[in-house]
Amino acid sequence: MILFSKMQGNGNDFVIINCLNQYFNYSLNSLAKFVCNRNFGVGADGVIYIFRGNMTDFKMRIFNSDGSEAEMCGNGIRCVAKYLYEKTVTTKTEFKIETSARYKRY
Repeated sequence: MILFSKMQGNGNDFVIINCLNQYFNYSLNSLAKFVCNRNFGVGADGVIYIFRGNMTDFKMRIFNSDGSEAEMCGNGIRCVAKYLYEKTVTTKTEFKIETSARYKRY
């Protein structure tokens, strides 16, 4: 079983999977394709995986519904920041999130 949340930002919907406390043995892009399928999966524009950051507080990896990895998504990172704060993963009101493109401060 994989625990997840579903969030939307400005019309884009994402499945958020917190990988800080859970481990699963699936390919990230294959899982994203399956989960994003609106007929047989949860249905979403993308899946965002949250990890501990190397040089930042957190790291996110986002995969589109076709399984391709995106460098960055503005609506997605806003959902991640909201998720991290509301689920009390962090109590900081400002933190850095690493993406494939760069670091963002939220």
